[in-house]
Amino acid sequence: MPCRWVRRGCGARGASPAWSSCCRPRRCARSSAFAPSTCRAHWRRDRVRPHGLADWFAVGLITLMDELTSVFYAPAEAHRFIGTQAIFFIAATSLLMRVLSTRMVEIAQILELHDIRGGGVYSFSYFVLGPVASFVAVASIMVSYILTACISTVSAVINGTAFLPLGPATQYGLILGVIWAIAGLNILGIRENARVTFGIFVVAAFVLVNLIALGFLHLAPGSPALMLGSAQSVIGSVTGSGLPHAVAVVTVGVASCILAYSGIESVIQTAGLVDSWRDVARAYWFLALTVGIATPLMSALALSAPIDLAAHEGDLITYWATVVGNVPFGVVVGLVGSVILVMAVNTAYVASSELLERVGHRYRFGWLIATNRRASLYRIHILNGALYTSIILLTEGSQAILAEMYAVSLLASFCINIGCLLIYRYFQGTKEIRAYHTSRTGTLLLELVLLACFVYLAAHRPYGTGLWAAVVGVLLAAGIPFSRRYGPEAQEIRRSDYPMEMLLALGEADGPLHVWFRR
Repeated sequence: MPCRWVRRGCGARGASPAWSSCCRPRRCARSSAFAPSTCRAHWRRDRVRPHGLADWFAVGLITLMDELTSVFYAPAEAHRFIGTQAIFFIAATSLLMRVLSTRMVEIAQILELHDIRGGGVYSFSYFVLGPVASFVAVASIMVSYILTACISTVSAVINGTAFLPLGPATQYGLILGVIWAIAGLNILGIRENARVTFGIFVVAAFVLVNLIALGFLHLAPGSPALMLGSAQSVIGSVTGSGLPHAVAVVTVGVASCILAYSGIESVIQTAGLVDSWRDVARAYWFLALTVGIATPLMSALALSAPIDLAAHEGDLITYWATVVGNVPFGVVVGLVGSVILVMAVNTAYVASSELLERVGHRYRFGWLIATNRRASLYRIHILNGALYTSIILLTEGSQAILAEMYAVSLLASFCINIGCLLIYRYFQGTKEIRAYHTSRTGTLLLELVLLACFVYLAAHRPYGTGLWAAVVGVLLAAGIPFSRRYGPEAQEIRRSDYPMEMLLALGEADGPLHVWFRR
């Protein structure tokens, strides 16, 4: 299949659009196109789209397969913390995520205007706040990727083997086997195929739509009253005991259900795969009209069904499929869930390797981003596999502990993104983003909600807070000295030590220049 290489911004402020010393072209081995020799962080490989598949749909599909997996573990975890109020808050959080997605589109537009493609929270925090804050962003998103892989692997094994009499040791071995099998595939350079992904999406959509239909057809007599009672309970708690209590109820409810939409940040993270921020907006609408509707429906139907939720926290959706259908249908749902959960693990491998590659190129960590003969970032994949294994061993493969840890880092990345957007808007206004912008007041309120949820989780989820704080501390301790010595800003400052370069740059300028001399 022919391939082409497309220029993308490196994300450094003041970066020149000209060829950099690490981006000299070489002939592509598979076609007559030119490809970069080493600096993959400035480029992306863009295969010809099969059958005219739209960019926004491809990105939306990738993210949907990641976000859809949350329904297999998030509803049970939300119910464990807030009971039947989870039915209402999962739906309410879906609306909040739609508001958040409008801000993500605004961020994508800002990054595109400054020739920065992809990178998500890392690129935007670096652009607005500089290298120190970007290390906190890298830590947050890396912890999210680590826990995405871990909880998805555990849930995949639980749902895929729900009807098999496996002991804890066998289940443990399967979890570690899945982690290293996917690491091996990535090291060998075997990647997901767009047609295969689309085929799995069609099968998963068919199975889950039938599951929702069966849920309505076999709705338990007490389920409608339970759903209505969930809404009435929340409304009564919010309106009956004053503003502080209402804020506490909303904070706890949203924080407990945020995990159901954990893939929403992946769209802006992969924005480098699309041509325009408008494609990012279309991808978010696609998610809102699919996962944003299916997740609350499935959660409400499953949580209101006559099921012993404490006994089926790990395989709630799979067991619910046997209640509204039969055992063979439950097996199918479990296998489909297992497949898309394994795909989410692979997404975590790929996304984390791309993020670390971007950081490695910026700070010249050549030893980390070395590739093998199959152009695979094998050292990063081995590092990821070791990290995932260590977390599984520390938590003993407990889905409940992993879920507690996951939400903290997820909310941290949301808070950083929206906080950076607020800073940008209050200093720059809308002069650069006339085409699309949102309300600053609304963004401020959204940031306050997210911060309140983060503070609550940080105080009540010690495992997640400890992991997030440890990774942030390590990256700050190691990253700040490197950023001062090897960062792009340091290189630009060192260039001013050569007077002839300054004179040549001044002579090449087309317009007027303002020069300040300072002793």
